[in-house]
Amino acid sequence: MSTPDENTKSRCPRCGELSAPGARYCEQCGVELRGQPVEGAVTGTPPTEPIPAVSVVDPDPDSSVTPPPAPASERDHFTEKPADWVAGVCDRGVRHARNEDAMALAAEGPDSVNGTAALVVCDGVSSAPHSDVASLEAARVARDALVTFEPVGSLPMRGKTERRVAEWTQAMVNASREAGAAVVRVGDEIAREAAGSGRHSGPAIDPPACTFAAAVVDSGLVVAGWLGDSRVYWLPDGGAAEQLSVDDSWAQEMMAAGFSREEAEHSPQSHAITRWLGRNAPDHDAHCAAMLPEVPGWVLVCSDGLWNYCSEAEHVADLVHRLSGGTTDPSETAAALVLWANAAGGRDNITVALARVEPGPSGAEPEPSS
Repeated sequence: MSTPDENTKSRCPRCGELSAPGARYCEQCGVELRGQPVEGAVTGTPPTEPIPAVSVVDPDPDSSVTPPPAPASERDHFTEKPADWVAGVCDRGVRHARNEDAMALAAEGPDSVNGTAALVVCDGVSSAPHSDVASLEAARVARDALVTFEPVGSLPMRGKTERRVAEWTQAMVNASREAGAAVVRVGDEIAREAAGSGRHSGPAIDPPACTFAAAVVDSGLVVAGWLGDSRVYWLPDGGAAEQLSVDDSWAQEMMAAGFSREEAEHSPQSHAITRWLGRNAPDHDAHCAAMLPEVPGWVLVCSDGLWNYCSEAEHVADLVHRLSGGTTDPSETAAALVLWANAAGGRDNITVALARVEPGPSGAEPEPSS
């Protein structure tokens, strides 16, 4: 993932990948870019390597990079499981030198009908140093904001569905704003430390930035929020799957202009995002969507390290159902999805957060959470 820039592209001296214009770090392996811009890169043809189909299980045949050793720190690979029905895995992937993805989860209650959960995923912008620190802080701040949010002038999250949607939408926007402020604080603290120590005497560096994708599950209600190209999917056990989020990206703008998904997602600027969290962001207000599932299924919040290899909602649903093997354990399914993405190439950090959702009684209003 990257932010837009008008400079020419650079080729990574380690893995040979073309990186986003103006990038200071390789999008694929994380190495600092010091090479010269590649002539004609901006006007070249889009990459021809296809995104692997759902059935991909073999490692990336085009990878010339030796996979790194097992993760050396908790930041490289970590899991969370706050409840039996909510879990996630955050992994560095195969090619990157560090993990700039982050997640933070919270849940209470025995299940989605009688409980509440918050799932947050943030993907640090590779071209901005210290985005790994900022993304983790943003995810945790947003999770805490969702868990502790109380609407002004009313009891927490009670009443009819319409009111609960409005309240959780307010909570989601509030959480994204607090997460954005956290990213700015991280950048300011790092800049002050560098200035005080005299370590930085070169040109100004980009401040840290990250995406934001989150889902709240409250007594069967699902509310999603996002900025950037991390995604929220609804994947029912039967029926049509749905991508609840709409990417804030150059690829999405291409699709809106009439290009096919395949053309857009293989364009040179496909991962350039148009909204994000950070000092230079236009705003930090999440877009939101809500739904009330009528059948059992999964809420999936993920970074592009997963959907790079499987993008359309119906294909993601097929993949999840195949890899889950019939289990409703979110930790097993999340781990299987991360392993699958690494086997497909692991070209980016990978984060998968899942909540198992069961609908309330047919035709009944979901019970309010306490």
